[in-house]
Amino acid sequence: PGTIRPAREEIRMNFNKLVYARYVERCPKAEPYFNPQEDEQSTAARRRVPKTAEEVLSLEQKVVNTATLSDPERFSEIPYGMEDASKTNDCPHNAVAGAKRKHGAFEIDEELNSTIAENEVLWRVNFEKFIFCLKKKFCADRKKPKLKVGTHPIWESFFEANLTDKDTNSVTSSTNGILEKLGQKEGTAAMTIGDIKPVLLDLQCTTSDGEEFTFDLRKMVEACRNEEIESLVKKKYGQEAFTIFRLLVTQGCAVETDQIIDTTILDKQIVHSTLYKLWNDGYIDTEKIASAAGTGYAQFFVWRAKNTFREQFIDNLYHAALNLRQMVNYIAELLLEGSKDETKLRNRKNILILALTRHDDSLMLFHDF
Repeated sequence: PGTIRPAREEIRMNFNKLVYARYVERCPKAEPYFNPQEDEQSTAARRRVPKTAEEVLSLEQKVVNTATLSDPERFSEIPYGMEDASKTNDCPHNAVAGAKRKHGAFEIDEELNSTIAENEVLWRVNFEKFIFCLKKKFCADRKKPKLKVGTHPIWESFFEANLTDKDTNSVTSSTNGILEKLGQKEGTAAMTIGDIKPVLLDLQCTTSDGEEFTFDLRKMVEACRNEEIESLVKKKYGQEAFTIFRLLVTQGCAVETDQIIDTTILDKQIVHSTLYKLWNDGYIDTEKIASAAGTGYAQFFVWRAKNTFREQFIDNLYHAALNLRQMVNYIAELLLEGSKDETKLRNRKNILILALTRHDDSLMLFHDF
């Protein structure tokens, strides 16, 4: 009671804003037309033309491609005439049966059919767009603690001035766009191109012409994933294990024991015991290599980060999240039963929920990105 419902036109305008920003899109064709025989004929015709390489698609993928809409179709807004769609459908002349129709009625029918077709369109959230926005926000926030004084507004403006739409793995912004965004912030309106270019290059942005700068989100997400795993190794095994594991991940190949000792400048016994712990828990692999040394053969061990260490880390995250959730549910049951230590239980519950939130961020980094 007392609330004012927005008019249909206002709803349509707000919805079209989401479509224009590509946060909402039309669903793929519900019943795509695909003829396997025609596809076989076109495939046979293509085979006559010599090609170095041709992508082989499964039948399911071909159907999916047929159902996929083009960008103009995906982000086609609701027309202005849609507001009166329901009124048009309820119009009395549509119910006239058996009456003679005038020539002009065909035009009315065409408009009505297009209106009905628009009414039957299904919409969905553009998941890729949201993930791209999350990637941008994540990468922008992740670098904030490492930024120099005065560079934070430039970094923010760079992401806000993004020009790319289809590529979800990088951000490209023009210098003019960055300056425009800086002009909207307090205290940075007087910045020039000469001020922002060195900062962008220092932030590992690349450019070919000096007018547009690109930042690779994929590389940063990959680096952040490794940091997450390395931080777990550090908490579980200590600084020495963290140093050794980072070396093996960075090298990406087999590294000899003596080379690990020389590179990390750690005690020989510590390196051997740490390598054994990491190997025993499945984070690294080892292999015995034989080589000719003088008159005989010498044997030594090489170590490499295991290919499945990331999957193992994600598995640990899932188990930890499940355990935390069960503990939260258990405390909630105790609170419902009216436990004497209510204040202590509530504090413990809040701590566990914060830990769950942290786990959600990590899972999003590995699962969605």
